[in-house]
Amino acid sequence: MIVTLNTSEKSFVLQTNYIGHLGYIYNNKPFVVPITYFYDEEQNNIICYSGNGHKTNALRKTNTVSLCVSEINSVNNWKSVLVQGIYEEHTGSDAKAILHQFSLGIKKIILNQEQRDLDFINQFSSKIYDDDLPIVFTIKIEDITGKRREFPS
Repeated sequence: MIVTLNTSEKSFVLQTNYIGHLGYIYNNKPFVVPITYFYDEEQNNIICYSGNGHKTNALRKTNTVSLCVSEINSVNNWKSVLVQGIYEEHTGSDAKAILHQFSLGIKKIILNQEQRDLDFINQFSSKIYDDDLPIVFTIKIEDITGKRREFPS
């Protein structure tokens, strides 16, 4: 049976994962790409970063996006959350602070979920000092939906 997730279940899926699939439109065609994200429940947004390229150029033209996060254990045991929102690009000290929050959040999730303390996560913040700055963006959440498959016992 397919069941709708309640608000706390949807939030839990977003909070305990860090890889999703970003959906966007470019030249009237849909694209979906994997992306690392951090869910900021307090600000009701998703934090991401990217290099300059196809994805960011497309998002600047059409700023409506979706992010799908799934936990799939089997055909009968899965959860999926879909976030729909608006792409917002950040620059300067704002981008630096958001990227720092992103890196600390991802590091905490990896430590909690995978019991790995990754030093390289700190490098996400240091990249903003380089000449090739990452594009820091958030997805302002407009809607979150979610489903799970329950297999009868």
